Amino acid sequence: MPANLTPVYYEAERKYKTARSVPERVAALQEMLAVMPKHKGTDHLQADLKSRIAKLLDDLDKPTSGPKRTTNPFNIRKEGAGQIALVGYANAGKSALLANFTGAAAKVASYSYTTLVPSLGMLPYGNVQMQLVDIPAIDAPATQTSLFGLLRNTSLFALVVDLTGDPVSQATSLMAHLADWGFELLGLQHDQDTAEEDQHRGKPVVLVGTKADIEGGLDGYQALEMAFESKFPVVMTSANERLGADDFADAVYQLLDVVRVYTKTPGQAAVLSNPLVLSRGSTIYDVAEDVHKDLLKGFKYALLWGSSGKFDGQRVGRDHEVADGDVVELHI
Repeated sequence: MPANLTPVYYEAERKYKTARSVPERVAALQEMLAVMPKHKGTDHLQADLKSRIAKLLDDLDKPTSGPKRTTNPFNIRKEGAGQIALVGYANAGKSALLANFTGAAAKVASYSYTTLVPSLGMLPYGNVQMQLVDIPAIDAPATQTSLFGLLRNTSLFALVVDLTGDPVSQATSLMAHLADWGFELLGLQHDQDTAEEDQHRGKPVVLVGTKADIEGGLDGYQALEMAFESKFPVVMTSANERLGADDFADAVYQLLDVVRVYTKTPGQAAVLSNPLVLSRGSTIYDVAEDVHKDLLKGFKYALLWGSSGKFDGQRVGRDHEVADGDVVELHI
């Protein structure tokens, strides 16, 4: 059976053949797979494309070879309610933002490509923490392949732009760069089902304007807000004055689309300082599994206090969907 490949497919194939980096090759292969007619005549070609994509992605996760093999600093374990990558160009203010908003040690300088490996910090939001990752400039030649692997696994993109230097053009360029790598940038009104289809490609986005305290910063923020506020959250910050830290934390938490759930032991008060953080739409089953998988074996029911129930102390089953702030008492 003939494949009947379309001109759109051949254009994506041309992109693949001319691609110079792993991110570009993966993006082109994914596009070829997406636009290809799906029938028996393309079964083998589909399998070949999936195999090539898998191999490229697998190569990203392999440790650096050589006589002195070390851990890849771009393989970062997620911690807290979610992992947020600070994405931007050189001197956008990413490192200063990380240092001032989280207290983490970060190298801050006025010359290009200060950040050569990711730096980490924890951003508080109420009684949870979110992991901020200051990554090398997205156009830094030496780190593009490693950076692509990190970005595929992070929860959310914070696009960081300098408000004193045409932030609209910076943001537009960053978005184009990420789109070339195959990422779908999800805005305020994105379809949750679409976001869940491929969490490696679909990434929620917040726009962060830095250096608001410098002359021209307020004008830059107004331009950025006018251009993008209908699609993405836009936050104005100044690392020097810690301006916008709370707005940034709130915007990021909302985009992560998670809920905080508290557990209690029968006969005791709930501990409200260390919640479970679960994806929105999670159920009592997910709560029990997160506490300990063995609880699922003898699970009988749960008692619930919170907005997802009809009344305090309601008895619910494993399929009951929990809401932010719920308190759950598991019975086995």
